[in-house]
Amino acid sequence: MAQNAQRAHRSGYGRSGRGEYERTGGRSAYGRVIDGNTARQLDVVTELQKPRSPKELNHTVKKNRDKAIYMNFGYVLFLTVSLLVAGFILIGYIRLQSEITASVKRISTMESTLNSLKTANDEEYSRIESSVDLDEIRRIAITELGMVYPDEDQIVTVPDGGNDYVRQVADIDE
Repeated sequence: MAQNAQRAHRSGYGRSGRGEYERTGGRSAYGRVIDGNTARQLDVVTELQKPRSPKELNHTVKKNRDKAIYMNFGYVLFLTVSLLVAGFILIGYIRLQSEITASVKRISTMESTLNSLKTANDEEYSRIESSVDLDEIRRIAITELGMVYPDEDQIVTVPDGGNDYVRQVADIDE
């Protein structure tokens, strides 16, 4: 039974579940009076809610006004320089943003122009390709201009040197 009481004392609960209140007659182990099973709500007035005396209020207001009014030349100069630096940085940032926006618009316009030129070029190429009739060209060359196909002994094969074209520097032997 003594062991149960020690365990109950350590855990804060007795055999009846009411803790030390029951064993100590309403007093806790630390000498405080326990009133029921909940802590009492105390009426605490914070320091900010307390009414201040006019003398204390006037002193605080005067001290704050003195702090607000007192600015030495160095502090004012520091604030002015800081404001100017911040202003220059912001103006530069806004200028860069507007240049980027203008560049993006210019690039967009150029891309649009490029696409329309490519489309026009493709359409013109297709029109030219479709207007050329190779059979008609061959007929005119043979009948009107007297073109004849070469014989086998007239064809000369020139070795390719890896260039895109062959330059003739001398007559070809027959």
